Amino acid sequence: MLRTYKYLLRPDPRQEADLDLLLGQSRRVYNAALEQRIRTYQETGKGIGYAAQWTYFRDERRAQPETLGRLNASSVQHNLRRLDKAFAAFFRRVRAGEKPGFPRFKGRSRFKSLEYTYGDGCKLSRDAHGRFSFYVQSVGVMRLCYHRSIPEGAQIKHVVIKRVNDRWYACLMLELPDPVPAPRAADKHPEGVGSAVGVDVGLYWLAALSDGRTVENPRWLRKSLARLGVAQRRASRRRKGGQRRRRAYEQVATLHERIANQRRDFLHKLARSLVREYDLVAIEDLALGFMNHNPHLSLSSHDAGLGELRRLLEYKAEEAGTRVVAVNPAYTSQRCSGCGERVEKGLSVRVHRCPFCDLELDRDVNAARNILQLAFQQPPGRGGQDGTWAVAPCVS
Repeated sequence: MLRTYKYLLRPDPRQEADLDLLLGQSRRVYNAALEQRIRTYQETGKGIGYAAQWTYFRDERRAQPETLGRLNASSVQHNLRRLDKAFAAFFRRVRAGEKPGFPRFKGRSRFKSLEYTYGDGCKLSRDAHGRFSFYVQSVGVMRLCYHRSIPEGAQIKHVVIKRVNDRWYACLMLELPDPVPAPRAADKHPEGVGSAVGVDVGLYWLAALSDGRTVENPRWLRKSLARLGVAQRRASRRRKGGQRRRRAYEQVATLHERIANQRRDFLHKLARSLVREYDLVAIEDLALGFMNHNPHLSLSSHDAGLGELRRLLEYKAEEAGTRVVAVNPAYTSQRCSGCGERVEKGLSVRVHRCPFCDLELDRDVNAARNILQLAFQQPPGRGGQDGTWAVAPCVS
């Protein structure tokens, strides 16, 4: 099992300048390698691959010890492989008849990461007082905010040093042993299912659960639109190309980063609470394109992060031993969860009232109950890890 753990670095001013230098040199290698590929094809009609480019830049690195020579050798190799993957993706799109997107040169604002093989030019260390630090070649030992312990038995395979606005992060790619789920109520249940919940996601409620609970949509971006508008107008008045304009747009980027962090933190906690509390989570197999491309819904849809919630829920459920079942969401809002009859209602109607069985409840909770019923009605081999559920429990 592969996971990425992200830690905040605390470099001092000298170390931050060294990281900027390494990032600039890495970008220089990438652009020079791209130019070499283009020129070689124009002159010879043939391409040049990773192996030949590494031979060239290896010699250049040795000839320029004060600039390119400060880059770690494996970091240069990862940079060249990055370009190689970009060309492989370009030719794949050409063959598929898609819009190709030729690899392009990287400006300072479009190149923000350094890659390393762990143990070759970078290393995580711990001192006698239990404080963690991170070493990077040509930079030195930096303070590290070690907020999350690396699991026992994990192996660090790859490292990405990343700059986000004015902060630096170390992203550690770990190889973890496959999790052994703890015994749960589902293991003792005759149908192989313990506590189960249906989840209906949306823009009014971020999530409505089949047990009647609802999760408020925080609307992080909408709450910050006024501050973003002020910052963006301030930046637009600055002279193009000036330092004051660059700093003003850095403030805009910092606001967006804060909003993204708030959203990610909330969704992480919500997903974790669901997989801890329930043995089976039924969700909608929802295609978000109709909302993301709608001019009236796209801002709210991206603000809610519904796709991110599903991604987090699925990988956390794998670790916790929880089943996640995705069902077809068609008519889950219109069908009555009590009697199964269709009750047509517009999007503005927030309460489900059934004229056939007199059931009355929130429309999203009704949809969540229908989603849970559909999860139990999935034919064997679909939706779950072992396809053992077949009969829907009474949830009305």
